[in-house]
Amino acid sequence: MVLCLRFKNPSPVPLEVEGLTPEHLSSLSLSEVERSIIFQGNRKVPLGDYFRASGDPSDAVVHWEGDLAGVHWIGAKMTAGEIRVIGNAGRHLGSEMRGGRILVEGNAGDWVGGEMHGGLIHVHGRAGHLIGAAYRGSARGMTGGTILINGDVGNEIGHTMRRGMLAIGGDTGDLIGFNMLAGSVLTFGETGIRHGAGMHRGTLGFFGPTAPPLLPTFRHACRYRPDILKLTFAHLRELGFPVPVDAAEMEVDLYNGDMIEGGRGEMLIRAAA
Repeated sequence: MVLCLRFKNPSPVPLEVEGLTPEHLSSLSLSEVERSIIFQGNRKVPLGDYFRASGDPSDAVVHWEGDLAGVHWIGAKMTAGEIRVIGNAGRHLGSEMRGGRILVEGNAGDWVGGEMHGGLIHVHGRAGHLIGAAYRGSARGMTGGTILINGDVGNEIGHTMRRGMLAIGGDTGDLIGFNMLAGSVLTFGETGIRHGAGMHRGTLGFFGPTAPPLLPTFRHACRYRPDILKLTFAHLRELGFPVPVDAAEMEVDLYNGDMIEGGRGEMLIRAAA
């Protein structure tokens, strides 16, 4: 069995559940789980005031059930195990996580995988801004792992990203890969503007129907069909991410930039037919 935490009492004030990771909960009894302390705003309250616990915590598999859009920090700093959110999730989902899997059947808020170090996050719906990004004032964002968002997302995804992969199936906002240090961000929908500003290294892939406008500090290098994309797309499909059928055979235009930062980053844009 798994540990099921069912939302029973919606709160007018956001809840924060940082620290309730699968590895921590696996050593507790059900009564101890419900006595675990969470925050309602700036108040400490027992988890059992808002969630009903059932099942077996020892399996290190946790199901959070209900509309949890106002429940933040689910899976933050987890190192192992699995979390499944059967509903929506709030902000900071999987923040600073190092291992394990988080699956969200609905939507998620801002800062999904903020400064993530490892593991897998897969959101089947939409997500907000600053996915895989650095927190304000931090030198590095995401440094490892994989984040998959099937739907639309907001602005500044991959901000100061250092390593790992983001894949977005829907539309995106502005400033993808702002100050990016390394890693890969792949998008398959429509996108905004000013992508790759301050980019040092890494790969930005734009495989949607419309090419994004480029900053003048990116230069065209060539048109080709990278073999690595076939392997990458096959891997994404194995993870359950909806890669378009024709993606593996498409040609891309390669641009290098940001020239202000040395021009070592690469931007791959689906070539016009």
